[in-house]
Amino acid sequence: MKTAIPIYDICSLTQKREDILIERFAPYLKSHRNLHLAHKHSFYHLVYFTKGGGSQTIDFEQVPVKPNQVYFMIPGQVHNWAFKGEVDGYIINFSVPFFQSFLLKANYLEEFPFFTGIINDAVIDVPAELQPKVIQLFEELIQETGEPKPLEMDMVRSIMLQLFISIARLGLNTVNKAIPSYNYTLLRSFQKLIEKNYTSIKMPKGYAELLYITPNHLNALCNDVLGMPAGEVIRNRIALEAKRLLINNDLTVQEIAGQLNFADNSYFTKFFKKQVGITPEEFRKTTNSHE
Repeated sequence: MKTAIPIYDICSLTQKREDILIERFAPYLKSHRNLHLAHKHSFYHLVYFTKGGGSQTIDFEQVPVKPNQVYFMIPGQVHNWAFKGEVDGYIINFSVPFFQSFLLKANYLEEFPFFTGIINDAVIDVPAELQPKVIQLFEELIQETGEPKPLEMDMVRSIMLQLFISIARLGLNTVNKAIPSYNYTLLRSFQKLIEKNYTSIKMPKGYAELLYITPNHLNALCNDVLGMPAGEVIRNRIALEAKRLLINNDLTVQEIAGQLNFADNSYFTKFFKKQVGITPEEFRKTTNSHE
């Protein structure tokens, strides 16, 4: 019988350092064949493809794999690959504390639009004019971690920040043109509050109070920017966590309902079916049959 979905930390993927792993993608893939199956990471993870095809699934959403594409993942997301043909590029895995000792702003990474866990913002096609710079930065990272040097990790951090800022500008340019900065900040604050409170606060009213705005204001913001009401944003996050938990066959549906703070199993099943279109048991069978 299939057991819990594996959760990898950086130690389980490398014998070197606990906080950072930087490699060319082809050899990494060769030595970690098991990562084709659904798994979670306890760390931040990004891959830039220089060649490749097929698809990958991030939090149950399938996206095609193609050259000059970069994707970003935050800890806890569920992931698997289905590559076609030869695949290569660069991979970086780094721990949650890796930048916290380096930057005064402990939550600095959360400011980048691709580290929100929202798939549409996390998979980016790098345009031709930026590709040489991105590849150069990855090559610098490979060289920097090849052999020990003075202040090596600080140099690695500074190159990674150049990489993040260069790629973030692609999205932030369009976001800033389309959304007033106050609204963008407010929306990010709402999303961060959902991350912390989705099991205990399930209605927009509770989040509106924490943001010092009215529920109508919050709803209008979500409808304008995301094309859905605030309640749907909250329900989507709860449904996503339910899917992540359902992959773990060691948990019963009743236990998952309890973890997500539903009054009872039948209420959870009703909620899940309305959000996803199938029952929790049917979802579990479908995902298990894909692995």
